[in-house]
Amino acid sequence: MGRIIIVSNRLPITIHQNGTGFSYRSSAGGLATGLNSMDRSLERVWVGWPGEEITLPAIQEQVLEDLIQDGLVPVFLSKKEIELYYEGFSNKTIWPHFHYFTQYTTYQDDYWEAYSLVNQKFADAIKPILQPDDLVWVHDYQLMLLPAMIREFAPQTSIGFFLHIPFPSYEIFRVLPWREALLKGVLGADQIGFHTFGYMRHFLSAAYRLGGYEHLYGKLRVGHRLINVDVFPMGIDYEKYAHPEIDLYANDDSFKIKQLARNKRIIVSIDRLDYTKGIPQRIKAFEQFIERYPEYIGKVSLVLIAVPSRSNVDNYRKLKQSIDTLVGKINSAYGSFDWMPIQYLYRSLNFNELSTLYQVADIAMITPLRDGMNLVAKEYIAAKDETKRGVLILSEMAGAANELSSALLVNPHDINKMAEVIQQALEMNENEQVWRMETMQQHLKRYNVRHWANTFVQEQKRLMEQQQAFNNMVLLQGTHRNTLLERYRAAQNRLIILDYDGTLMSFHPDPQSVAPDTELMRLLSQLSSIVGNKLIINSGRDHQTLQAWLGPLGIDMAGEHGVWIKRNGQWKINPGLSNTWKADIRPVLEHLVERTPGSFVEEKDYSLAWHYRRIDRDLGEKRVREIRDGLLYITANLDLQVLEGNKVVEVKHASVSKGKATLSWLNEQDWDFVLAIGDDQTDEDTFRVLPEENSYTVKVGLEQSAARYTLANVEEVRVLLGELVKAGF
Repeated sequence: MGRIIIVSNRLPITIHQNGTGFSYRSSAGGLATGLNSMDRSLERVWVGWPGEEITLPAIQEQVLEDLIQDGLVPVFLSKKEIELYYEGFSNKTIWPHFHYFTQYTTYQDDYWEAYSLVNQKFADAIKPILQPDDLVWVHDYQLMLLPAMIREFAPQTSIGFFLHIPFPSYEIFRVLPWREALLKGVLGADQIGFHTFGYMRHFLSAAYRLGGYEHLYGKLRVGHRLINVDVFPMGIDYEKYAHPEIDLYANDDSFKIKQLARNKRIIVSIDRLDYTKGIPQRIKAFEQFIERYPEYIGKVSLVLIAVPSRSNVDNYRKLKQSIDTLVGKINSAYGSFDWMPIQYLYRSLNFNELSTLYQVADIAMITPLRDGMNLVAKEYIAAKDETKRGVLILSEMAGAANELSSALLVNPHDINKMAEVIQQALEMNENEQVWRMETMQQHLKRYNVRHWANTFVQEQKRLMEQQQAFNNMVLLQGTHRNTLLERYRAAQNRLIILDYDGTLMSFHPDPQSVAPDTELMRLLSQLSSIVGNKLIINSGRDHQTLQAWLGPLGIDMAGEHGVWIKRNGQWKINPGLSNTWKADIRPVLEHLVERTPGSFVEEKDYSLAWHYRRIDRDLGEKRVREIRDGLLYITANLDLQVLEGNKVVEVKHASVSKGKATLSWLNEQDWDFVLAIGDDQTDEDTFRVLPEENSYTVKVGLEQSAARYTLANVEEVRVLLGELVKAGF
């Protein structure tokens, strides 16, 4: 493996220009900390905006020369681009929408155009520095189009993408006019990471509903690529907060913070000023607490730190005005000369002040309305490493709630309940505080930010190996395909066995709506007319439908997985079969239809199939899980088999299969070329009975199979059949 190319909106440094020149300052943040702590054996290059507009080419050249020495590649953006791309589409469209504040979502074409152009600017900056073995890791919502853009000029490059904010439910995501483009952009990555399983699930739902991409245990197949979608909860630099290097002589407010806590209980609240953080609701909950429990007046203070953010945006200005009003109202109503209910600061804290505040606070109240992760909650837990004393009140809407289950979890909209929980936290005994703290600290020590970064990269490296193995061994292309065609031309006796649904025709919500089209009938007719070819259709379809659709071709066929076999123009049934069992199974499947509108039962002569292609995939799979064990129990003593296909569950005789039907033709004579193509689990029986010598087995769809080769879809099958036709004449 070569280098790792990290791409984010901002570089881990900020440029400051002044009258005489410019200077560089390191940027603090969890992302920079985590990525700088990765495996040192990996050479890193970081691509991003340096934090200030630089227009003069000479200065751009100087900055580029300075930064490249430290593995930093600047992307220069104008003030207009920052206004439209960052403040506009990123923070007025994606940010509110993905956090479920759709009332604040702005729909402007100029924002979208700037977002697209800036993403392309990042791609243009990456292109000249990219080397063949590099791994690219793109970060966050500002660059959702970038993975696909990189994929265009570097199709073999391994690309990762991590979203640091929530991914919304499909019902929210679908509202965006640019939903398909954003989805396509992210799907340019090989590995896509989220903080929680919920965000991952929402993304997979959008990929399926908008793009038709189905997943298997979080793995997607897009074209010839395998994409891993997984959960990678971001941690913190635990030791930094557990054992902080505090400057005792720093000129800051650390001493005053300690004095504030000497005679009072402290509840700390630290957030960037943002409408997603639930600050007004938190203030109202504290007011409710004071009203309900007046015995705490003068004894407990809420230290509210609101870090300035996007102050030029109307929604943020209004939010600040609302907070100012609420704080003033409560302090004027309950405050005294020696006590203020809320100590309110509208500024950021340095590390000394922050660590001191964490250490003295009896409670941390972190209650966002929606948050991708929230590292402040984790920092507070780490800061209590020595004392083990303190209580975390955490919103269940924060991504961190999935890991910090020993916190007191609250609904941030339930003001009354939050007031009760504040009182519960203040009254919690030391033993309970300790076991809750220790439980969360043990987790955070292990799953720190280094673990997050290294795990993501290691999983992507493993995926690269899987993808390489897949490309080299499975796809029927290149040398493998040429060899197949050569052996086909040289053969005298050829047996060609084809499945129907999902192999020759794409699936449709209505199974009766996939009669063969003119092109398919022409291909099959030509293929079967070539001297030396024996063409077989081996399908799960009922034999009446197969006869109606394909009978004019005059070819041999098998229906219902081998229950019916047509040879020399005559259909014959497999002897010794009974269908009396259907009376026991039919009510089970019909009850399923009653509970699942849109599904239906297909009845064949000797099998029953429940189809759920017309309904939500997740609901269908839930129903399958519900009935699977019951069906297996009922069929256990009836010589029946339960098959799960592509959005269908079928019950049939265990004594018949496509594989057994195939043997009747395979044993007919000595074949010097055999080709079998199929797409689902029922075709695996066919693949397994064919000898390796002189046989080509081909799976349609990019999944694990007993077949030796793979084609991606129906279109590729038809291309191959066309090549066989040309090679045979």
